[in-house]
Amino acid sequence: MSVSIHVEPPCLESLLEALALVSFPINPQIYHDAALVYRYADGHSETESITLVEFPAYEGRLDEVRLSVQAYGFQPDCIHAIGMLDEIQSDLQPEPAPDGAAYVSRYRVKHRPAMA
Repeated sequence: MSVSIHVEPPCLESLLEALALVSFPINPQIYHDAALVYRYADGHSETESITLVEFPAYEGRLDEVRLSVQAYGFQPDCIHAIGMLDEIQSDLQPEPAPDGAAYVSRYRVKHRPAMA
């Protein structure tokens, strides 16, 4: 699986501490200029600046990652896991919105385009 965790930039160190507690080695790729793009029913979208941490993990280890990250106070929806082949074949992987969310879907952008 390809695991992607988004955090606010000041929280990166805490996330890395949480990941250091899992029982398998993680060598994360960190994207400091990433974004979450929220899509709404009326067609508009909003972008939030984030830091994105990605790494591979076996599906059977995802619960351990989730528990460790949540123990450090991160919300469960900051973690997104997708099959490695799906990650390779598509740049944008829409995530459905949870029940009651104002947005319809969101996706993660590893590198935001430069502002003109």
